Amino acid sequence: MSDPHLLDQPSAWVVRFAPRIPHQGRVLDLACGAGRHTRLLAELGYPALAVDIDVSRLGAIATRPGVTAYQADLEGTPWPFAGDQFAGIVVTNYLHRPLLPKLLAALDPGGVLIYETFAVGNERFGRPSNPDFLLVPGELLDAVRGAARVLAFEDLIVSESKPAAVQRICALHL
Repeated sequence: MSDPHLLDQPSAWVVRFAPRIPHQGRVLDLACGAGRHTRLLAELGYPALAVDIDVSRLGAIATRPGVTAYQADLEGTPWPFAGDQFAGIVVTNYLHRPLLPKLLAALDPGGVLIYETFAVGNERFGRPSNPDFLLVPGELLDAVRGAARVLAFEDLIVSESKPAAVQRICALHL
């Protein structure tokens, strides 16, 4: 049985690599949900842009100094950050494949992408089980190839908050 409190905690992967993000720019927390990573980024002193289809779940985090909440339908409208650059981008538990190249293009040189989401094999643990929302083996590696230097990559079964098949990457934009 998973501990609901753990679902509010930032991902250990994000905690590990967030300090690698340069402090000279904003950090995009894409599909931020209730803001567990936005909160972490703000605590680390980063100006954070928290983006989700429903920013009401951010609650008090949205009013913290250095945090900007932005409501956007990332799948049904054009990319809202064309021309914007970020020192770091954090994405967890979200996959919309057409955004992958846009994320890399939105990173400053030397910017850091921290991405963690579900992979093929997760269907045995529950949702998501739709292949549209599950990374195939090596997909995150392929997505950054030629645009970023991989600092760390994993494709494994985790059990932190609940068992899941995930891929996760931390990459430095070239």
